Amino acid sequence: MTALLTVNDIHTYYGDSHILQGVSFDLEAGGVLGILGRNGVGKTTLLQSILGLPAPRSGDIRFKDKVISGLPTYAIVRAGMAWVPQGHRVFPSLTVMEGLLLAAQHARPGPWNLERVLGQFPILRERGNARAGTLSGGEQQMLAIGRALIANPQLILMDEPSEGLSPRIVDEVGDIVGRLNSEGCAILIVEQNLSFALKYTKRILVMNKGQIVYSGNAKDLAADDTICRQYLGVAASIVA
Repeated sequence: MTALLTVNDIHTYYGDSHILQGVSFDLEAGGVLGILGRNGVGKTTLLQSILGLPAPRSGDIRFKDKVISGLPTYAIVRAGMAWVPQGHRVFPSLTVMEGLLLAAQHARPGPWNLERVLGQFPILRERGNARAGTLSGGEQQMLAIGRALIANPQLILMDEPSEGLSPRIVDEVGDIVGRLNSEGCAILIVEQNLSFALKYTKRILVMNKGQIVYSGNAKDLAADDTICRQYLGVAASIVA
């Protein structure tokens, strides 16, 4: 299957700190890829590098077979990506409706529009006039996902989408991931919730110290006690 996203030997720095050290992988169109690893190993930096925040100093990133590394972030996003950042990062002073309408201004043509997003997340319709900063954590995550969907991306980058959410909301987020994937959207998920990642992703990469140390499917990872203990800090029996 043709790669939608190709990351080729990228090296990303923050000042003199060498964070990503030769990361390479690809994600096929319509695929769901999970990135796992302990805190501080470079997972969020990887997503930010794809978006040019910051761009890698060496190596290249291709999206739809075009080099995007070095482009400004707005150009990368308009090429067909969306980001659901860790901690939601909504605009607290905007209302729910204002935030969604702002995201819709540069939307690509596609199946998602304001009405469909509100149908997917009825709570956003109910709280449409509320300031985003007054929403609960789960409601803010729904807003962050809705904001991404309304842009009609071909690839969604999700950073810790289940963080701080109740089990019910986590299940809702997982259902959304499955639905989006069934509609052909590719998804790259950084996650600490191992059961969520293994349930909703098709392929897993494990990172350690800025490098990819494992690549495989969820079933194989759950059976690999050495990888689970060394790089995830849990026994394989717990992950399974």
